[in-house]
Amino acid sequence: MLENSGNSDLNFLDVDFPDEKLFGRKNLRVELNGREAMPADLPAEYRQESPNTFRIPFDSPWMRKQARELLIEYSFSSPEDSGERITLSEDSFHLGSRGWFPLPQPPKHLFAPYPSRPDRTIYTIQVPTNFLLLARGTLAGRRQSGNEIEYRFQLRKEDLPPFIVAGRYIQSSPNHKSGAAIFWTLRPLTQDTSAAVEQITAAWNVLETDFGPLDKNIVASHVVESPGLRGHIPDDTGPAAASFPGGALVNAAALALGLDNDGFLERVNHALAHDWFGDEIFLAPNAALGMGEGLPEYATIVVEQARKGDDGRHRRVAQYLRAYDDARMRAIERPLAITMMSDSFEQRRIGLVKAPLFYVALEDACGPAQMHTGLRQLVTTLRGQQASYDSLRSALEESSGKNLAGLFRVWLNDRDVPQDFRNRYESQPETAEK
Repeated sequence: MLENSGNSDLNFLDVDFPDEKLFGRKNLRVELNGREAMPADLPAEYRQESPNTFRIPFDSPWMRKQARELLIEYSFSSPEDSGERITLSEDSFHLGSRGWFPLPQPPKHLFAPYPSRPDRTIYTIQVPTNFLLLARGTLAGRRQSGNEIEYRFQLRKEDLPPFIVAGRYIQSSPNHKSGAAIFWTLRPLTQDTSAAVEQITAAWNVLETDFGPLDKNIVASHVVESPGLRGHIPDDTGPAAASFPGGALVNAAALALGLDNDGFLERVNHALAHDWFGDEIFLAPNAALGMGEGLPEYATIVVEQARKGDDGRHRRVAQYLRAYDDARMRAIERPLAITMMSDSFEQRRIGLVKAPLFYVALEDACGPAQMHTGLRQLVTTLRGQQASYDSLRSALEESSGKNLAGLFRVWLNDRDVPQDFRNRYESQPETAEK
């Protein structure tokens, strides 16, 4: 039930729908006050900017202060481009916290307010009774009917958007300590999970300590098997991990590496870091790679330092430097400020290994405590909003009291890595100590 709270009557409503290809959206149906309405394309001047937005015309103007009931239905099937936003199979499914629910858009005129969410929203999830379920919000009730169970969750206005992870999972946990990581897999794990749980729990605690708590309803991180998950590269069926609020999804190839394998744990830690720098905030298009991927990579360096001290940090930075130099031999580098997720794989690869080095340089300039404080302020202040390089710089300058304009300019706009940075990190830790 929606109310026209604006200052003029409306002849239509624009709604952003889930992407057909990414979500396998089908069978779209719209009703307004019980009568079917036919969504139409936007005018040509808006279509390129908003390809998934459609216009719902009204038979009669929607008067100010008038309420109308809007019903939107559609179904998802296994999408053509299954990835991090959705996986869907007979035994499990997940929906991330963006893109899968309809979003009414503000009228396209100056000062039009963005449609606000109600103070309380109830949403329901219906799954087979043998499914385990994680979802955003406070559980407000459940009801079983035959072989299915319906869960009701309540979202407050200040809560982030909902997510869903569900499946015929088996829970594996060596202990029931509060806050300990939990594995959900489709088959019983044969490997002892104790060491992996200890390391993943420690990484989660470092992230919460340095970058702030996530959500009071998320009391432990979950590592959940997701068979349809793939990496960033199309047709890549290798080991992959992706974030969801409160945990990480991993595919069978990642689990096959072994729970104690460094590659497995690094993928999980990177995915967990995305909970802070992906779910809590979302990034401007030109920062989607440099911040959206770079900050989680930097967070794994923070976790490594907590585990192995300054030597561990130094070695990890040196690894990134070598990977950066190797990537530059395969493509012409684009400045980090304009490297996009839509660029070629070779160019993205350069940006993906340069970005965490940029944040290490910022930490060296600001100091670790000031760096973490600034990032925590960024996540807290812009929770649920868009962040950019400008907002990052503002947060770090406030926390450190330093002018970082020159450092941002050099790292974001110049090619290569500054020589003074190379001098600090290309040597071995033992040499650096001497």
